[in-house]
Amino acid sequence: MSIFICPVCGEKLEPAESSYVCPNRHSFDRAKSGYVNLLLSKHMGKAVHGDNRFMIQARRSFLNKGYYEPLCSALCEAVCEHIKGMAILDAGCGEGYYTAAIIDKLREHNIAADVYGIDISKAAVEYTAKRCREAELAVASVFHIPAADKSCEMIVTLFAPYCGEELLRVLKDDGIMIMAIPSADHLWELKQAIYDVPYRNEVKPYELEGFELLDKKRITYDMQIGTQEDIDALFSMTPYYYRTGREQQERLSQIGSITTKADFELLVYRKF
Repeated sequence: MSIFICPVCGEKLEPAESSYVCPNRHSFDRAKSGYVNLLLSKHMGKAVHGDNRFMIQARRSFLNKGYYEPLCSALCEAVCEHIKGMAILDAGCGEGYYTAAIIDKLREHNIAADVYGIDISKAAVEYTAKRCREAELAVASVFHIPAADKSCEMIVTLFAPYCGEELLRVLKDDGIMIMAIPSADHLWELKQAIYDVPYRNEVKPYELEGFELLDKKRITYDMQIGTQEDIDALFSMTPYYYRTGREQQERLSQIGSITTKADFELLVYRKF
């Protein structure tokens, strides 16, 4: 049974051979790669939804080279430590780097779980579908999650917009949420090389309504980025790329190589 529900009427969706269908006969076709688009026009907001293909390709190129592997390993360890039940939702799955790693780690530990992923970016979900054949995937917004009430034992949300009301709705009582956010010094040296007045990231209070903080871990290390190609990919996959002017872009293109800090917070919450 899928956790997905019809975005039109809210009834449960039943996966068929090439589509998902609800009891009210609303039907949603599966793409050849297996994902389904459950993003309604009233939830779209903009012409381009989420990260565009350029940003997704940059992220895939950078992550595949292992620069964020320490974060990925810590995430997978946290998932295996806290997993209970069957359904895990990656809310904002991006191009599937972390989703695939979670699936591999669960298999390695012989843990049976159904992994789901949603992202508002169709390009991102396309990449995830090709990478994670075992996952059930949908194009959808984290502000309108097409999942049944209390259908998930665990939610993973990495650098995604936060909508507490929706996350609490789909998470079972005592369910676990694992969140990753950039910490204060993330990419600090890269920012110094590009901006006249760089700023550190603001780390907001850990308290979240409806959740109890079980664990927090700061993951920080130096990344040696030895090629301009990787520097460009890193910068292009972040929001900074679209907030810089021509002068800063030119500085970026001439860096060549850099050692910059990776700095993350991995937070584990329980719904109460």
